[in-house]
Amino acid sequence: MENTKKINADKWVQNYGDLLFAFVYARVQNTSTAEDIVQETFLSGWRARDTYNGTASEKNWLYAICKNKIIDHYRKQSTSPSVIDNDTAYTDSMFASDGHFENEHKPTQWAIEDANTIDKKEFYGILQLCKNKLKQLQQTVFTLKYVEDVNSNEICETLGITTQNYWVLIHRAKLQIRLCLEKNWINA
Repeated sequence: MENTKKINADKWVQNYGDLLFAFVYARVQNTSTAEDIVQETFLSGWRARDTYNGTASEKNWLYAICKNKIIDHYRKQSTSPSVIDNDTAYTDSMFASDGHFENEHKPTQWAIEDANTIDKKEFYGILQLCKNKLKQLQQTVFTLKYVEDVNSNEICETLGITTQNYWVLIHRAKLQIRLCLEKNWINA
C-alpha cells in the first residue's frame, strides 16, 4: 500500500534539526550525545520512510522516533542495572528502624513565599546540577520517570531492572535531589 503522505527528508535538518537538538540536549545535557541522537533519529526516519502513513505530522513522527532514541541511549548507558546499589550510608542515617524519617531529616516546608518569584531558569539550572550529581542509573531512572514521563513498568522493562530496584533507585534519587535543592537553592 502506498503512503498517503510523502516524506520530505531533504528538509528535515533545516526544518527540525535545531528543534530536535534542543529537545534532546535538555534531556541528556551533552552536546555530542545530543547531536548523535538527532543524527540517529534522522537515519531511523529515513530507513522507516516507507512505513510513514501520514496519521501524525512529519514533525511529530520524528519526535516519536527521537524519544525512542533517547530511551535507547539511557538503556545503553545503564550498566549492571539488576543489582541494587549498596551505598546506602547517606540514606540509612536519615531513617529510624521503623522506616520513618529521623526528626532532624524530616522534610520541611520550603520557605518560598511566592512560587512565581522563583527565577525558573536559575532553578532549573540548579535542578539539572543536582540531577547530574546522581549516580548514572539513578539519573537514568529519574529522567525517564519525570522528564520523559515513561511509566514505571516500562522503565523496569527497558532497563532490565526489578520493580524493587526501581523503587529504591527512584526513592534515593528524590532524596538526593531534595537535599541538593535545599542546600543549593532553598537554603542557599
